[in-house]
Amino acid sequence: MAYLTQQFEMLSALASDGEKLTAWQDGFLKFYRAFLANDRWLQYIEGVGTTLVVTAVALAIGVILGGTVAMVRVAHDQQRPHHRNALLGFVNALLKIYVTVIRGTPMMVQLLIMGMVIFASSRNFTMVGALTLGINSGAYVSEIIRGGLMAVDPGQMEAGRSLGLNYMTTMLKIVIPQAIRSILPALGNEFIVLLKDTSLITVIGGKELLYAAQGIYSRTYECMYPLLGTAVIYLVLVMIFTWLLGKFERRLAQSDRR
Repeated sequence: MAYLTQQFEMLSALASDGEKLTAWQDGFLKFYRAFLANDRWLQYIEGVGTTLVVTAVALAIGVILGGTVAMVRVAHDQQRPHHRNALLGFVNALLKIYVTVIRGTPMMVQLLIMGMVIFASSRNFTMVGALTLGINSGAYVSEIIRGGLMAVDPGQMEAGRSLGLNYMTTMLKIVIPQAIRSILPALGNEFIVLLKDTSLITVIGGKELLYAAQGIYSRTYECMYPLLGTAVIYLVLVMIFTWLLGKFERRLAQSDRR
């Protein structure tokens, strides 16, 4: 590190004196300013930590909200023709509006509405962004889970009910375990998309990885290295989580064969 600092100081002095630097020397100066000067690499690490926290919070909200919406909508769709529940029908209509609106409007617009209108008085922009991402993810997760539940043979539900199990017990013990295998890849993909979408919360002042990069290039007046570094970090995170999801899917497949 001391050697790199000496090289940086020497090249900075040459540049200040008007000396023409080679492309490699100029690249080194920009790289040093973007990542090493004033321990700026710590800002990237802090940004990664915030990004992971936002992703985890948004994922938890999305799975809980999406699972609830999916269960209600499936329960409504599986009612017998002449035994319709009016309250369930009303709630189902509201949830369909929620899914349609969230999936039909851009994430950026949703973030701006939440950050500048609904939570305009809040200063915790990062958590406002996490909440918005979770609500957005919930709409997509609900359709993923609903599709998986509806794909299970209806005879499975009928078999459970014929054994004296109530609706919820049948769903939890029989239907959902079978649906998990089909919805897991899509849920994993939604998680990856959610991780990358955390970069959007910078539009309302959320302090995550891209925010850290913006703060650095606003001081160094050099965009390329901070943004390239951010892109590489996101790529590495996505590759790690893709590998972990693939490993989990293989383990789940092995347990099914036993």
